[in-house]
Amino acid sequence: MGVINLICWGLGVVLVVVGYQRAKGPWSRYQELKAQESNLARYEGWRGTRLRDEGTSAASIMAQELRRRAQLGGLILGVGFVLLVVGFAVH
Repeated sequence: MGVINLICWGLGVVLVVVGYQRAKGPWSRYQELKAQESNLARYEGWRGTRLRDEGTSAASIMAQELRRRAQLGGLILGVGFVLLVVGFAVH
């Protein structure tokens, strides 16, 4: 076990933790927004009328931003996982 292995493992663990923390909040809020959107669509279908205007809403813009933040956190988490694997592969 060399210094490079320890550095890769340390950075990998740190990046996995940071990526998870950054992705967890936005992802859960994004799922809540999607659930509200599907609930509204079901209600509109049941009622037979449209409650919303066509076009981009503030909720859809927020959902895009939350999805982007969650993807960034997932990318950081993925890089950390790759560093962990590299730490085991390097001799």
